[in-house]
This record gives sequence, C-alpha cells and structure tokens, in this order.
Amino acid sequence: MPRTARPTIALTVGLAAVLLAGCTDNAGSDGQGNGVAGATPARAQAGATSSPTPAPPPTGPYVALGDSYTAGMKIPPQVGEPGGCYRSGANYPALVAKGLSLAAGQFKDVSCSGARTPDLTGPQKVSDGTNPAQLDALTADTRLVTLGIGGNDAGFMEVVTECAKANLVDILKGVIADSADRISNSPCRDHYAGGNGTDEVQRKVDAAGDRLGQVLQDVRKRSPKAKVYVIGYPGLLPADPAVCLPVLGDAVAASDLSFLVEKEQQLNGMLKKRAEAAGAVFVDLAGPSAGHDMCAGEDKRWVEPPFPARGLAPIHPNAKGQEAASGVVLKAIKG
Repeated sequence: MPRTARPTIALTVGLAAVLLAGCTDNAGSDGQGNGVAGATPARAQAGATSSPTPAPPPTGPYVALGDSYTAGMKIPPQVGEPGGCYRSGANYPALVAKGLSLAAGQFKDVSCSGARTPDLTGPQKVSDGTNPAQLDALTADTRLVTLGIGGNDAGFMEVVTECAKANLVDILKGVIADSADRISNSPCRDHYAGGNGTDEVQRKVDAAGDRLGQVLQDVRKRSPKAKVYVIGYPGLLPADPAVCLPVLGDAVAASDLSFLVEKEQQLNGMLKKRAEAAGAVFVDLAGPSAGHDMCAGEDKRWVEPPFPARGLAPIHPNAKGQEAASGVVLKAIKG
C-alpha cells in the first residue's frame, strides 16, 4: 500500500464511522437527515414558487412538520418532548413564528429527527419515547403549514455513508492510487447506478414523491384553509468538488461528490414537483445556500461537515443555517 494512501484511509474510516453513527441516532436527512455567516440571512434570496395572484401573508395558527433539517438537531436550546426528536428552540420554524409575531398558542412545532413520510401519519419511536403522528397537530383552524421531509425516505444519509465506505474499499484494494485515478473512478456511482440501467437512489426518490403527494392531500383535507410551504434541502456540497479538498481530502472521489450533488438535486426537484402539483409553495434553500455548504469555511457554512463543530450534528444545518433558512421562508411567506 503506498504511504500516501494512509492519511486518506484514516480520514475515510473516520468519515464512514461518523456517518454510520449519525444514521443510527434518528438523524435525518436528513441526509437526511441531520449551517452560516457571510451574507445576512434575512436578506437571503428566496427560491420559492409564488402564487400567481397576490394574497395577504398567512398568520397563525402555524404548524411545522418535518425531519431533523427542520427540527434543528443538536442546536441549542433543545426543547419539547420527546427529547429524542432533537428539536431546537432556534430552528427555522421557531424563527419564522417569531418573524410573524405569533403568540405562543399560535405556533406548534412537531418536527422530529429521523422522520420519514409515514411518521407524518403514524407515531414515530425515538430513543426516549414516541412522537405522535405529526399531522395530528393540524386542525381546521390551521392557517400556515411548513413541511420539510423526504431525505430520510430517499435514504440520503445512507447514500452518503455508502459513498464513504465504497471509496474506502477502493483505497484498500489499491484501485485509487493517485489523483489521476480519482478523476475516473466513482465507486459510489457504480454501486447505485451500475450497468443494469437502474438508479437505486432515483427509485427511492420517486417512491418518496408518491408518498409525499398523498401526505399533501391529507394536509389539505385536515387544514383546507392553510397555506402550505414545502421546504427544500440546502446544498450540502459545492458544484466544484475541488472546493472540498481542504475539508474531505481524498476520502471521497471527486466524481462521487458530483454524484451526491446530482442526487440532492433530484431530491429537491421531486419536492418542487410534488408541491406544485398539490397547490403548495416550494421554498428553495439550495440556491440561497450556494457557497455555504459543508465545505465552506467555518464562518460561512450553513451545514456542518462530517466532523462538525463541537456538539453539533454532522451533515446537518447549524444555527446560522437555521437562521438563514428562516429568512428565506419568511420572504416566501410575506411575498
């Protein structure tokens, strides 16, 4: 084994271990899941599909639904029950409620880390109890709903973990011996979209879309007067994989980083399509988060890298990311 491969192996082993641990702790999407200085978050540009006819912005009652990217996993202060949902009092729903000047009784956050679409209509078991079906928080009086879900259905954190593992195997086999090999090799892409003509990740995204479509119909039935906003996922990786070298080194091949970018784009594309089909508003966080991904500097990133700042969740938004998201969502709501 070449000596130069040893630091890469150490980083890749650590990366896979951290990601695997995150997947077993009810973390999201959350890639599922599961980040931000720089531009002032409140001024972040919103990528929302707006209504063709102007309407007054909805107020309360407001119900927030979603997974760990909504809950604000491990961001202080952690509030509410059960504690295993890792719900933050400084997540974007709480900041949106504050921005709309809603009274305490006009806002309810039932998001939970690790949530999948079935957890919206059924109870979700977490480490210290059970989170009731999230849609049960909706009533006929609800006027505003935000929903951030889908990353866990698509298994996005598992995909990221598998990419780290697949690259480690290639390194141990000596397949990737130098930087030139890393340009042509893509073990993760080969694993998920091999020569059989199918793309396993796309299949899961499509299936998640079918379930999301049903959920949005249910939301409409329960809260027919509510304005519904489907919240997309922020960009996890930059368009140029070379930017990640200082953070990830050679732990994951550049072509596999590009593969992960493609898969997240497919996930957000599905969310947008389903939102529009259901008459909801899609709020794009990927566009505004450009330059604030996990490979950005600590003073700029909205999403933490695999080895995050102390106490935070890997590959999940940090407090700055939640604040930035709230600015984008508020802009979409207020028009």
